[in-house]
Amino acid sequence: MSRLAHQGFVDAHPSLLASVELLKPITWFPPMWAFLCGVVSAGSGAPIRWTVVVAGILLAGPLVCGTSQAVNDWFDRHVDAINEPKRPIPSGRLPGRTGLYVAIGWTLLSLLVASTLGPWGIGSAVFGLVLAWAYSMPPIRLKQNGWWGNSACALCYEGLPWITGAAIMSAASPNVRTIVVALLYSAGAHGIMTLNDFKSVRGDRRMGIASLPVQLGIESAAMIACFVMALPQLVVVLLLFVWGHPYYGTVVALLWFSQLALMDPFLEQPVRRAEWYSATGVSLYVLGMLVTAVALRQALPG
Repeated sequence: MSRLAHQGFVDAHPSLLASVELLKPITWFPPMWAFLCGVVSAGSGAPIRWTVVVAGILLAGPLVCGTSQAVNDWFDRHVDAINEPKRPIPSGRLPGRTGLYVAIGWTLLSLLVASTLGPWGIGSAVFGLVLAWAYSMPPIRLKQNGWWGNSACALCYEGLPWITGAAIMSAASPNVRTIVVALLYSAGAHGIMTLNDFKSVRGDRRMGIASLPVQLGIESAAMIACFVMALPQLVVVLLLFVWGHPYYGTVVALLWFSQLALMDPFLEQPVRRAEWYSATGVSLYVLGMLVTAVALRQALPG
């Protein structure tokens, strides 16, 4: 039990607020945004079915992503007692096995909603939920290694919801270009996941979690994160020009150069400025995703 729990900050019964905090709403944005990019990229001939869009957004963000956060907090409760002792489980605000029950219940609710979205919806949800549990749960626990764990998160945050959104809107397998772009942005998101690891280095070292900052050192991990974010975007820019979208390619290139400029101060103080770069550089990254999605939409008949 955490120090806060010993000091008496333990609720006899779990609160709704603590349960919502367990699902970490701030983390829902990336998969929701990626799903919308998939919807946009489906092609100009694909009709926008708003009930499906809303269900898909809920599935990508509050449900599947929320499940992954609950699962992670349950299996990371001992690490969080070091890194983030005020989190709902280590603080005692979600006592006993409440966190585990939330994770299981949210998994089942995700599958129920996914069943309304056809084969692509249910297939993507099952795949994402399997990765969500595999990421945190022993003995697999992909997060024990920063290369595997960050890859799983990046795929579920960007590529999987993007491809799912495009497939659901077009009622068919996504166009090859859409899949390529979605996977490229997933590859870049591996660097974004590394940014989140800098705040947890102390606890990760004590608990034997080999995040990239722990494996490679702070400075090397920061350089790898920047490189991994930058290279796939450069490939996207080149592809947009090759595919005949020079204006969109130019916009994405400008966003890319802006990110490069912001990387310099981040690399000077990675631990201190990781959250700052997540708020600035990553914002430019996701804007580039939308610009690319619009380019694909105009090129595809649906």
